[in-house]
Amino acid sequence: VIVAVIAPLLSQSHQVQPLPPVGSIVPVAGYTVRHVYPHDPRAFTQGIEYHAGALYEGTGLNGQSTLRRVELTTGKVLQQVALAPEYFGEGITTWGDTILQLTWQSQLGFVYDRNTFKQLRTFKYTGEGWGLTHNATQLIMSDGSASLRFLDPKTFSETRRLLVTDAGIIVRELNELEWVDGEIYANVWQTNWIVRIDPVTG
Repeated sequence: VIVAVIAPLLSQSHQVQPLPPVGSIVPVAGYTVRHVYPHDPRAFTQGIEYHAGALYEGTGLNGQSTLRRVELTTGKVLQQVALAPEYFGEGITTWGDTILQLTWQSQLGFVYDRNTFKQLRTFKYTGEGWGLTHNATQLIMSDGSASLRFLDPKTFSETRRLLVTDAGIIVRELNELEWVDGEIYANVWQTNWIVRIDPVTG
């Protein structure tokens, strides 16, 4: 397993399979690998975020789930806290001086101090937890469906849902999320696709 920094291209030369849905009209971009960094091959990466010069990673699997701070250039784990064995860790995101982490099927999220990794509180949600990111005012969460949930970062209450479509066809199994230049990026589980999502229209 490697962590790679990728840059999108406007060519079709690096197109990956499977093909987009029939009728899709969205442009397809390729990518080029700019650099490869070492990474713990035992880590089942579920969430990842590079923030203020630090790489944070949430890992999964029952009995193996962790929150980590990792040295990007060497892959060395600098700091780590383990989740209780009954929890399968999922997506993470930073929010202010905290880090938030979802769990897959436990309907429970954790809030940690970003510096000490001390658990500050928990929060609840219905359904599954997959990916997590944020814009300037709200948390954005995926649950494996074609919908994204927008959450209040103080109360964790859901404020709205966004259905994601491509040429009228819903795009299911949205997984890890990132907020990039005013758009939501998501990988589609069990495919090689990363999709760019309009946060207003879906």
